[in-house]
Amino acid sequence: MLNADALSQLRQLKSDIEESKVVFPGTVKSTNGRFGFVALDEGRDVFLPPEEMQRVLPGDRVNVIEQEVEKGKTQGVVDELLESRLSTFVGRYLVKGKGHFVVPETPGINRWIFIPPKERMNAQPDDYLYCCMHKHPIKDGKGQAKVLRVIGKAGEPGIERALTLATFDLSDSWPAPVVEQAESLSEASIEALGDGREDRTDRAYVTIDSPATQDMDDALLAEPNVTGWALSIAIADPAAVIDQKSAAELEAFKRATAIYFPGDPLPMLPDTISTRLCSLMPDVKRLALVCDLQVNNDGSLGDYSFHQAVISSKGKLSYDLVSNLIEGREDEDIKALPDSVCNSLDQLHQAATALRKWRSEHALLSGDRPEFRLRLDENRRIRSIEPSVQNEAHRLVEECMIAANRCAADFLSKQASGLFIQHPGLRDDRADNIRALLEAYAPHLADIDATTPEGFKALMKETSTLEAEVPVKSILSRQLARAEMTFTAAPHQGMGLNAYTTFTSPLRKYSDLYVHRMIKAVLWDAPMKALSGDELLTLQNAQFKARQAANSLETWLKSDFAKTLGEEPLDGVISRTIPAGFFVRLEANGLEGFVSCKDLNGKYSFDPVTLRLIHNKNGRIFQLDQAVKVSFSGVDEERRQINFKLVEAVEAPKTTAKESAQDTGKNSDDSKS
Repeated sequence: MLNADALSQLRQLKSDIEESKVVFPGTVKSTNGRFGFVALDEGRDVFLPPEEMQRVLPGDRVNVIEQEVEKGKTQGVVDELLESRLSTFVGRYLVKGKGHFVVPETPGINRWIFIPPKERMNAQPDDYLYCCMHKHPIKDGKGQAKVLRVIGKAGEPGIERALTLATFDLSDSWPAPVVEQAESLSEASIEALGDGREDRTDRAYVTIDSPATQDMDDALLAEPNVTGWALSIAIADPAAVIDQKSAAELEAFKRATAIYFPGDPLPMLPDTISTRLCSLMPDVKRLALVCDLQVNNDGSLGDYSFHQAVISSKGKLSYDLVSNLIEGREDEDIKALPDSVCNSLDQLHQAATALRKWRSEHALLSGDRPEFRLRLDENRRIRSIEPSVQNEAHRLVEECMIAANRCAADFLSKQASGLFIQHPGLRDDRADNIRALLEAYAPHLADIDATTPEGFKALMKETSTLEAEVPVKSILSRQLARAEMTFTAAPHQGMGLNAYTTFTSPLRKYSDLYVHRMIKAVLWDAPMKALSGDELLTLQNAQFKARQAANSLETWLKSDFAKTLGEEPLDGVISRTIPAGFFVRLEANGLEGFVSCKDLNGKYSFDPVTLRLIHNKNGRIFQLDQAVKVSFSGVDEERRQINFKLVEAVEAPKTTAKESAQDTGKNSDDSKS
């Protein structure tokens, strides 16, 4: 037995070793293999061998020690777990012998995780489970999971949506305080809140939306005047109905946005609020925040003002009905409309036409990319995919919403603080490639400074009609930065505007609801709790997660539907290129699938300047917007990626020998575009 002095010396030695070792903080990154990396805070990666990767989970914050294993090669040893960010995950229940496990669906967790007997919730083999980590594997590499909920089995109706909700930690139910708050509201509540507001119930506001829409948050009215049109946009006013500190508001902030999953949306606010008491339904009194603005004959905006009002919509109109009226088609439903509504719709169309003309000349219009509507069957899977045609009524509503949002942005830009949507244009890390692109294929545009709003606007306008060997506009569009929310006014270069925000969808987007509160705080001294920088980041991340969830479910459903395509040739265009191949968007239904370079003859190199794939020997090219014929070749079930085989392609111009020599070996990944 060691004496006291020896024990003291050992403790001191251990303390000295702890103090002398060098540890680096970082975040664990997984791979498709059993190994991984730690992305150090100082900006480099340290390799984690399989035995160390077994002790951590993707996203874990750890301290790592770097050890040399061979001359010039190092690897990491996890010294300490600082924080585990993986709290819940989805997986499938697996019984192997006497062992009960969950096989995670989360990318990067390449292991089976043991479920102790008391934590199994009577799950059955092949059930999908919603789990949490019961024991982290940091000590011995043997983690344990706890079943929180049994989701269901593959093939059950709606299982795809249920799994998507669980995967992204989204709730399909409301907390009890939110339900209680919603149930406490009634028509009498709305009537009482209308006291002291402008009474506009006699004016010919109408809503224009899809027939199935119930959460109607905008109603429109236009009248002619000497210099153009008096345009009035009434926006639903949930900020008047729910307190900023209430349960419904806190839940709306958490959800950030309504998610329009195919066939079954996930709302931001309870139906009582979003589709009944705040929705601008016809022939009932509803609270509205109204933006009155002058649209001049040339489409420019004049004076504007905001008003708290009570309105009563004179009709819930569909896009098709309004489009038929604009185009002068005979329709019994049109004949039934009051003259005041028909006159307003005619003036709305004229004002919207002027607004669009102004934007085409002074700002930027987004291209009319074909859209498609998913029709689901009784099992909540895709029955058919139909083109969704954008008609004049869609453009009318779009122009009115943009005009109102521009007014809100202008108003907030004059205050001490606001909430804006900023878009910086092209990505900074692609500047050299973009310069090289312009010098080679549009030298007369090479001197444009695309980092400025005016330069970016000029570049996008000029390339819209540019005839060149490569699709310059499409290449630029693949390299745009992501829009972000900010408290200070900044250009939205993607729209060609000096400042922009949105407040026209407060039933569907928390940021719009928040802008309502900001406007009311300035004009009517309404109570206002400002968002902090961290809260704004949380809100933005929640919006991004919502988009990921919607895309994930849609991708899953589309990959299943693709299995019905058969083997016949399908027309499409190349929508994206990466070093490993290219993606093709089908013209008939908008499905996107991947053509791998492995399935093409010969070897191809990727040119990061033109985003082209170029054959190393014969110069054959695949590039953006190129027409191709493909056939369905299967689905990568793990990625839920549709795969195509090339049948034939409209040939792009081949490179010269000099270009081929320059392009060979270029291999930059465009997957971040």
